[in-house]
Amino acid sequence: MFLNLARVLRPWGVRGDMKVELLVSSADDLVRAKRVYVGERRRPFDVQSVRFHSGSILIKLAGCESPEEAEAFRDEIFSIARSEAAPLRPNQFYHHQLFGLTALTVEGEILGRVTEIIEAPAHDVYVVTGPRGEILVPARAEFVKRIDLEAGQMTVTLLPGLLPE
Repeated sequence: MFLNLARVLRPWGVRGDMKVELLVSSADDLVRAKRVYVGERRRPFDVQSVRFHSGSILIKLAGCESPEEAEAFRDEIFSIARSEAAPLRPNQFYHHQLFGLTALTVEGEILGRVTEIIEAPAHDVYVVTGPRGEILVPARAEFVKRIDLEAGQMTVTLLPGLLPE
């Protein structure tokens, strides 16, 4: 199993560095990575360096020595083995763990499945699609009461007006 960390935006400089966009909320796993796996085929590459420059994240892979070589990585996804990822804090989850969970109210009504996660400035919003249509659930403790990955369930409480009629 792999965890997608970043997408290559473009080459940077003349030594084979690449500017990347984070696909996770923190750069910690990317900074700690000794090896990344590239693309759908998960080709392994040793990480030579990861650095920050003017608000951007730059990565250099061993063997990539020119802008032309770096260009070949444009739009590729960098992943790490999930076993190499930093452990999550209690009640913290990766987005991929939440997709497909069955959302139900604290009263037991099944609302549907988590089909999308909207990353908003204040907090994420879970999009639940089911018999009542699309329901937006703020990813906050007052709305999400419990997430049980083993059972495949997310228990929520909703304010009046959040459910479509």
